[in-house]
Formats: sequence, C-alpha cells, structure tokens
Amino acid sequence: MKIIILGAGQVGSSVAESLVSEANDITMVDVNHERLSILQDRLDLRTVVGNASHPSVLVDAGAMDADMILAVTEHDETNLVACKLAASLFNTPTKIARIRSTEYLKNPEIFSDEIFSVDYAISPEQILTEYIEKLIEFPEALQVLDFAMGKVSMVAVRALQGGALVGQQLQELRNHIPNVVTRVVAIFRKDRPIIPEGNTTIQEDDEVFFIAAADDIRKVLRELRSMDRPVKHVMIAGGGRIGRRLSHTLENDYQIRIIERNPKACEMLAAELNNALVLNGDATDETLLESENIAEMDMFCALTNDDENNIMSALLAKRLGAHKVIALINRKAYVDLMQSSGIDIAISPAQVTIGSLLAYVRHGDVAAVHSLRRGAAEALELVAHGDEKSSKVAGRKIEDIKLPRGAMIGAIVRGLPKHEGTWRERLITDIDTVSDELIKGAQVIIAHHDTVIQSEDHVILFVINRKMIREVEKLFQVNVGFL
Repeated sequence: MKIIILGAGQVGSSVAESLVSEANDITMVDVNHERLSILQDRLDLRTVVGNASHPSVLVDAGAMDADMILAVTEHDETNLVACKLAASLFNTPTKIARIRSTEYLKNPEIFSDEIFSVDYAISPEQILTEYIEKLIEFPEALQVLDFAMGKVSMVAVRALQGGALVGQQLQELRNHIPNVVTRVVAIFRKDRPIIPEGNTTIQEDDEVFFIAAADDIRKVLRELRSMDRPVKHVMIAGGGRIGRRLSHTLENDYQIRIIERNPKACEMLAAELNNALVLNGDATDETLLESENIAEMDMFCALTNDDENNIMSALLAKRLGAHKVIALINRKAYVDLMQSSGIDIAISPAQVTIGSLLAYVRHGDVAAVHSLRRGAAEALELVAHGDEKSSKVAGRKIEDIKLPRGAMIGAIVRGLPKHEGTWRERLITDIDTVSDELIKGAQVIIAHHDTVIQSEDHVILFVINRKMIREVEKLFQVNVGFL
C-alpha cells in the first residue's frame, strides 16, 4: 500500500515505523528537515520537506497515486486542508486526519465530502483520556483494552504474591472462578514471552494478559492478584488538553485536584470545572505536594507536555506516598527506562494512539487494533467472512486453523450486526444508544480448541510478535471467488 504520512511528530513517526516494517511504501512529509533526516537514516522510507497543506508538496510526495493520506501534523487546520486537497485534486481513496480541537469533533458534519472530505477523524487526546480512565477504574491493571463495542476486555496485570493463582497452573483457573469463563492469552516473564498452556504456572511478577467478557473482569482480577483499594482521590499534574479532558471526565465520580503552573490556564480550568480543585503551582514542588496531602492520593497522573517534569513529579509523588502513579512520556527511550522505575505505568501517547490508525491500514476486515508491550505485540479484532470453501477461518474449528506460533485466538463475539449507515451518520447519532442497540444479544464465546468460527464472527487475537501480523491477516482474507 502506498501511504503518505503528513507530520513527522511522535504519532507520525511511530505509525511510519510500524507500517514500514509491514512492507508498505511510505512517504513522510514535514516542515522540519532535521526531523525527516533522522527518520530517513533509521527507516526505509522517502521524505519530502514542505507544508503538508500545499498542493505542490502533496504532488512531490506522490499524492497522484497514493492509496492513503494520514494527516497527523500538530495543526488541525493543516490536516483538514490536506484531506480536502487529497480528495479534490488527487481522488485519494482514504483520508485520515488527526483532530485535537473539540470544536471540530463536536461537529462531525464538517468531515463530510462536501466540506473537508475526511474519511476517519482520530483524536489522540480523547483516546488517551479513555485509556487513563480505564486504568483508574481498574487500578490493578497495567492495560485495559476493549473489543467488540465493549463486550470483551483484554487486561494486562502483574501477578503479585497473594494472588490466588500465583504458583498454580493455568488449568486451575476454572476451579477458582467456576462461574466465569476466561482465557490467559499471553504471559511475559522478565520481558520474555511465554505461550500459555494448561500446565503453565503463573509466577510472581509475571505480566499476564487475559481475556474475558467485560462484566467479568473484576472477578478474574481478584484471582490473579490481591485487589487494590478503589480509587477515590486523584491528583492530576498538568491542565493541558489531556489533563483538562480527564478532569471533565472524572470530576463527578472522583475527588480531583489539578496542579497547573500557568495562572491563566488555572483560571480557565476553575471556570470550567464544577467539582475539581484547581491549584496554581509546580507538580515537582515537594512542599506543594505534601501540603495537598499527596500521601492520601489513590492515583497521581503526570500529564504535562514535558517528559522530564512528568517523570520527576511521578517519582516524587510515589516517594511521598501516592498509592499509584502514572506518567505520560513521549520519548520511547524514556518509556522503556521507566518500566523498571518507581513509576507504576509509563504511557506512550503514540503507542496508545497508533492502534486507531492501524485498524484502517490492515488488510482484511479489521475492527480494532491495540498496540501492546510498547509496540512489540498486538491485539486485533478481525471479522470472519465467507464459508469453509472460501475462507481459511470461517466454518472451521480453531484447532484446524493454521495460526502462526505465538498467535492465539482468545475470544469470539457472535451476533454483532453490521454497522448501518456511514461512519459520519453514526457519529452524529447518540453513540451510547447506537452501541446498546448493536451489542444487544451478542454472545461472548471464550475460545477453545473445538470452537467453530462462523461467518461474521468478531475474532479477538493476541499476536506475541508483530512480525506475524501479515500471516494472520491473510488467514482472514476470503478467496476472490467469494467476493
């Protein structure tokens, strides 16, 4: 696939790295020559220096025959104009725009063909907010990922001493939770992947990925480790786009305190929020943290735009007694380093966001993609089509499907109807109502060796190594005769 990526920031660079490794023809456009040079030295891609919203620059990038435009620059207006030009001048099949402003997202009709011609709009800030919200809801988890419109969840958790299953074999899981069906799809031990079998024993400090119906997640978590106390008090460092969104989302359910160093930003936050306490100050100020009872905080979220400040404030909060700390870190090298530090969870915005982009690039009918283990592994939701004659998946038992070693089918959701109408029509409609209608009556089936996959099933897989993705996608592609 020939893809043009506009914007060589954290999101664009991460997407490029992922797509290049999958044998796509990538061209990167950015105004920063130095940034492009670094990428070109590291990755097999072509670069063009220039403004992504200029027609001549798009021509130089090869827009005449591109299959997809990913407009992920820092500026919404540049991304919107680029998509419109790609549609009007070059008839590009797929246009994806990164949109940060809620003013645009509140009015999805502006993405229509008549206005800006954006096929898919993604909001990294909104994706991150929802991601962090899940971690606050399930404080025991390292990751909580939803599939099949929220019917199924995949959760990563660190097995700690005191959990009922530590030191026991996986086959004992059903004895501990007789009324809950779940499956462990992967275990990482000291960063080394272990393919789970019935006789695999969970050890202390293992990173365990399991899948279950969303309603059963808490029951399974209780077995894998001792439960953390429910989160009531949350302190947020940084009142920028993400901190602001998160505060709006949480303020009615939790006791929120926000630390923001910009006085004007503090005034705006105080005017917008009804139940949160806004503090003007520096989150790395030990005296301030102690005066605001940091030791009583169940969760401390460092969400400023500065990696170093986030790292330092999170480490300081942990040392002063905060129960759990989360730090937003853009630089990949820092994220890797912080995994073994006092920071409980280091979040890479690019890695959290990348799944939303990859879902539109993958071959086959891909409903969702989630990047795991800092990009090393992936979880995918694919829709099976065809029958036993036209498909290598539909109409077959799981044990008869030739999955690459290290790829595992964790669950199947049956009965989700096909989406009706365009994505724009679904955005304009109340999302909660649409979701309830779509998932009503859908059946969650935890995969076993003799489970038969049917056409239109949503199949959730864990892939231990991203190099296997293409093999998995090929399995879900139907023969030309069926189409």
